[in-house]
Amino acid sequence: MIRTFSQLRRNKDGAALTEFGLVAPIMCMMIMGIFDLAHTQYTESLVTGAMQKAGRDLTLESAGSQQAAIDQQVIDTVSTVTPGNATITLEKLAHFDFGDIGEAEAFTDNNDNDVCDNGEPYEDANGNGTYDTDRGQDGIGGARDAVVYTAVVTYPRLFPIAEFIGIDKNVSVRASTILRNQPYDQQDLTVETLNCS
Repeated sequence: MIRTFSQLRRNKDGAALTEFGLVAPIMCMMIMGIFDLAHTQYTESLVTGAMQKAGRDLTLESAGSQQAAIDQQVIDTVSTVTPGNATITLEKLAHFDFGDIGEAEAFTDNNDNDVCDNGEPYEDANGNGTYDTDRGQDGIGGARDAVVYTAVVTYPRLFPIAEFIGIDKNVSVRASTILRNQPYDQQDLTVETLNCS
C-alpha cells in the first residue's frame, strides 16, 4: 500500500491536462476581451469616419434635400460591422454660431436659483416653445448655422464576457462632428421671448 502511494505521488501523467484546465478559462476570457475591445474600437473608428464624411456632405447648399440620403449612408456604413439588432440614432442640432453650442437659452433669473422657473422670461432661441439647456434647433438649420451632428450606436456585445467581468451587456459608441453651413443666405436672427413655467 505504501509502495502504491509512493508511485502515485511520483506519477506526472495528466499534469498538463490539469494545468490546462486551470489556465484555459482565464486565457479564453482574455482572448474574448481582446476581440471585444478590438471590435468596439473598429466600430468607433468606422462611425467617426462616417460622421466626418456626412459632415462634409451636409455643409453644401443642397444638403437640405439630401438629408435622408446622407443619414442612410451613415446607417449603411455602420451596419456593415454591427449586429442586425443594433440601434443607430442620429441627431442634428443647429446653432446660430459655434459659441452657442452646448449653451442654455438665456433667461432672467429673478429669484437667483439658477433655474428658469416661476414665470421668469427667457429667449426661445430654438423656437420650440419650451426652455432648453441646449439652445440648438433640431435639424441642419440654414445658411451659416453651426451644426452638431451626432450618431449613437448601441448593440449587444459580440462575446459573452459581460457577466464574467461585470460590464454592461451592450456596447454604446458615440461620435459627433461639428460643421458650418455655407453662406448661401442670411441667417434668421428672430428670437421670441417667453416665460418659464
